[in-house]
Amino acid sequence: MGTVELPVVVGVDGSDAASDALDWAAELAGRRGLPLRVVHASLWERYEGYVAGTAADRPAERLHSEAVLATAAERAGRRVPALKVMTDLAADDAVTALLRAGQSAEALVVGSRGRGEFASLLLGSVGLGIAARAQCPVVVVRGRPENVHGGMNRVVVGIAERERRSEREPVPPSAAVAFALREARLRGGELEAVHAWRCAGPEDHGARENHRAPQDHTARENHGAREDHARRAAELLDETLGGATAAGLPPVPVAHRPVEGSARKALLDASAHADLLVVGARRRQGHFGMQLGLVNHAVLHHAKCPVAVVPVS
Repeated sequence: MGTVELPVVVGVDGSDAASDALDWAAELAGRRGLPLRVVHASLWERYEGYVAGTAADRPAERLHSEAVLATAAERAGRRVPALKVMTDLAADDAVTALLRAGQSAEALVVGSRGRGEFASLLLGSVGLGIAARAQCPVVVVRGRPENVHGGMNRVVVGIAERERRSEREPVPPSAAVAFALREARLRGGELEAVHAWRCAGPEDHGARENHRAPQDHTARENHGAREDHARRAAELLDETLGGATAAGLPPVPVAHRPVEGSARKALLDASAHADLLVVGARRRQGHFGMQLGLVNHAVLHHAKCPVAVVPVS
């Protein structure tokens, strides 16, 4: 029995941001040799309670929804001519419809803004809700045109400290690293792995002041601590990416970049020269969905390139 091909799913609403997401999703599906499923959510059937038999009987909302889907399917087909495109008019709200579609999807792609009066709310109400709860990777297509259109030849992945495993065990790539690595390989580009670290906290400085350490001794301590943190950060990147290159597949150039400072700033800076920024989101024990965290919220709102949020266990 052959492997079932899960589609790439994209949500459309007729907005310019949704068109960017559609183009991005079509190219993702094309690179991976997968079909594209275009979803438009409409609530009208829930309130009308019937499906009309003729075009003349159908409400204007239905006709508009069908036109949105038809236009999107035609655009995707022009973008990637050999692409298999399916359409889905869902009688539900956008979050529910897309989460349902994402239950059997390779990835779920959405735009960064909505249409009309909801333009400023889409990322908060739809994009963030989907990114926090979807069972598959979610890509929010945002950023500058040169980044969205793939002009940087680089995929960036954020590496968190908690991804470190036991030194006695081999370290398989996390789901986020595997997603980023595959994208870099299919794009023929570089993978840049970013890990941010900080040295001493305020409590450490306070302890030194209480002990009245000589200034030169404190400076040596700071230098030694900084070197130790930098070394551990480099080791973490080596461990996390050590098993990332699979035998039999084309090699991917990998750049390790430990950065002293906040993870938020490090990832936002890296997004300026990336086609895609990939971050992991850990599932919350005993809760529905994932914990996005402050850093992921920041990159979803402010990154200069599209952002992929990948569930990690």
